[in-house]
Amino acid sequence: MKYYNYSSKYIKRVLLLLTVGAAMTSCEDFLDQEPLNAISPESYYKNESHVEACANVFYGILPSHSGPYGTFGYDTGTDNQFGTWGDGMYATGLWKVGLDNGSYNWDNVRNINFQLNTILERFNNGQISGNADNIKHYIGEMYFFRALQYFNMLQSFGDLPIVKEAFPDDESILVAASQRMPRNQVARFILEDLDNALAYMKENFSARRTRISPDVANLLKSRVALYEGSWLTNFAGTPFVPNGEGWPGKEKDYNAGYQFPAGSLEAEAKWFFQESAKAAEIVAEKHKGHLVKNTGNIPQSATDPENPYFKLFGNTDMSGYPEVLLWREFSSSLNIMNSIEVAVQRNNYDRGLTRSMVEGFLMEDGKPIYAQHNGYSYSDQTIAKVRANRDPRLVVFLKEPGQINCFLNMDNKSGNMYVEVEPKPELFEMVDDRHYSTGYVLRKGGTFDKAMAGNYTSWTASITYRATEALLNYIEAQYMISKNINDGHILEYWKLIRETAGFQGAAIDPNTTIGATDMSKEKLDWGAYTAGQLIDDVVLYNIRRERRCELMAEGLRSMDLHRWRSYDQMKNERYHVEGFHLWNSEMTSWYNFEPKHYDGSSSAIISSPTISEYVRPLEKNMTSGNSYKDGLTWHMAHYLQPLPIRQFQLTASDHVSVELSPLYQNPYWPTVVDHSAEK
Repeated sequence: MKYYNYSSKYIKRVLLLLTVGAAMTSCEDFLDQEPLNAISPESYYKNESHVEACANVFYGILPSHSGPYGTFGYDTGTDNQFGTWGDGMYATGLWKVGLDNGSYNWDNVRNINFQLNTILERFNNGQISGNADNIKHYIGEMYFFRALQYFNMLQSFGDLPIVKEAFPDDESILVAASQRMPRNQVARFILEDLDNALAYMKENFSARRTRISPDVANLLKSRVALYEGSWLTNFAGTPFVPNGEGWPGKEKDYNAGYQFPAGSLEAEAKWFFQESAKAAEIVAEKHKGHLVKNTGNIPQSATDPENPYFKLFGNTDMSGYPEVLLWREFSSSLNIMNSIEVAVQRNNYDRGLTRSMVEGFLMEDGKPIYAQHNGYSYSDQTIAKVRANRDPRLVVFLKEPGQINCFLNMDNKSGNMYVEVEPKPELFEMVDDRHYSTGYVLRKGGTFDKAMAGNYTSWTASITYRATEALLNYIEAQYMISKNINDGHILEYWKLIRETAGFQGAAIDPNTTIGATDMSKEKLDWGAYTAGQLIDDVVLYNIRRERRCELMAEGLRSMDLHRWRSYDQMKNERYHVEGFHLWNSEMTSWYNFEPKHYDGSSSAIISSPTISEYVRPLEKNMTSGNSYKDGLTWHMAHYLQPLPIRQFQLTASDHVSVELSPLYQNPYWPTVVDHSAEK
């Protein structure tokens, strides 16, 4: 391999944990008035406003505070949503080990550590003026953000160094601090940080719920614990868990004799599930009476009754919805805007719902689409028929040609209001940004207000955390503990979710769904698999299904699929992403296709009917240049990202040899730059 030599000065400057002197980042413009090397705690961190400003910096870590489409586009690249582009993790040889990896970035951790420790010291010494409870709350927020940043990195890399402070300018200390701790220890550290956040924060600090709260900390705690409990359970015996066969951490002396705090892997997983259920129950019990109910109706004029559930996701002010635990406000007057409404009124930014997602929703009687129903059957001959007699959540969120797409729309010349109608899915070249990748598009997050979609900007609020997730987290965690649907609040919470979703009668009872489920007919759903096999527990599968449908397009699907180990099956059988039923359906007549449009060439605009009657957005170009023309595949290494080679070299005793580093590479990834997964 190619080796790189670095000077000692350079190593100290870029080593992942850096030093106290380099660890400071500006909290507000004030800090830019002095050279960074001149800033000290004596010149800042003096009062409550300084502490608040430091906490404010880290709100950018939240998914709702970045990205033009809010959270609604983050499920793209899963079996829920796909665009017309692929993702390298579903191909062979496109993901490679790099010299650097931007995801292995410790800036946020380093900066939080320095500021948190400095503020704690000054606060405990009585050196920060202002309301003590407010200062403590901001300290709690910083504990929360360190936990969130660590959770993001845990999902990407697994085992991590646990770093709680900014270290002195001593290379030996920095190298020792880079040692990777077993992933469950990292998860325990995250939960510890969230407990610290809870200890410092106070209830009702932000009346409008635009700041972190104890509810948010408990919800994240339930999410993290559920993630780790699931990971340890589903990857047991593999190199992806401590002491599993081939776990690379065991090759390092500092991890060689590792023992689980709970005594065994199984007990450790159970401990995490218990922690998840406890934290989730706190939030669920507090907010289960505040969940917003879906009427199943979609307004088609300004005079139609509002659907509170629909409006929950498409609003400029979320403060009236206690179910929303944290949200981000956008404002045209402050020029803080997104493009959510633009995406909803047009093409979801070329991100379409998949056939798998649409068919995963139940019929209105609570049974899967293939089951026997009273007087009707499922048809996908048109989008209108797809929506007929379905789960009320799909009914209100799946757009249908001919529906009024926007009714709050004023003609600038006449001053008259007019409506815009949702067109047939545009499958040809981009027209007014309406190219539909799968034919299925979402209305989730919409407001019907044209003024909100001008010049590619809108100010629709973005939900960060909502209480319904707590109910879902509890259901899954408690079931993983007892494997008994009648245990604790499982059925109570599940029925409540169904009722607020808009189901009625027997459909509210999940046993209606469980009794009608045939796992052999659920193969399009990646969540039906663990470790390459269809799961045989229909209760667990339907817990996963309920979560998928309720949280559609809320950015949690990839996280769930990873912790469930739901990709292995694609190693042996490629998966074909599909959209709506275009060919040999009533919708074929909507278009004037010519053979050249689906000939498989690089200029083809649609997939050929010879490969599927359903649109395959990644398989219209069947030339060798398309890495996805034969479908998606998987490599075990891709469950985690590779560590960058530069970090091995910087922490090696000779600053060159990878094998002298205290770090170890993730399973099935080599330690050679530009090489791809080994398995």
